[in-house]
Amino acid sequence: MASTHEKVSLLPASEPVAHTRESAASGVEQALKLLEGRWKLVILFHLFGGRVLRFSDLERAIPAISQKMLAQQLRRMEADGVVRRVVYPQVPPKVEYALTDWGQALCPALDALLNWAAARPQAQFDVASLTPAAPGGKAETAG
Repeated sequence: MASTHEKVSLLPASEPVAHTRESAASGVEQALKLLEGRWKLVILFHLFGGRVLRFSDLERAIPAISQKMLAQQLRRMEADGVVRRVVYPQVPPKVEYALTDWGQALCPALDALLNWAAARPQAQFDVASLTPAAPGGKAETAG
């Protein structure tokens, strides 16, 4: 029987931080809450790789999102420390969005999660559309 009071390190041995199973679960839940929302992940993937985009660039890249929803999601992501918003004092106003270093650090974790989802043994999924692949078909990865 597993003991729940033992410290479980989720980081390489060189890192001093250790968590209990409960604190690890709580930390992951908090991280996932930062990513909740229909559009946050789409916005993240458009900004990964050090891309700097203006609001209008994001609107064109994600045509299904409304201006209001895009603004709300970007504001929330900025408040959470994932996105950096830079306003230039000029007319007309120029505002650019980029990921913070902390936001950019999500890329390997989300890539690993995507690969994990693609390897799902119960059913093959087309991760591009999140629908089951054709019978006998193989899921494609985005990497």
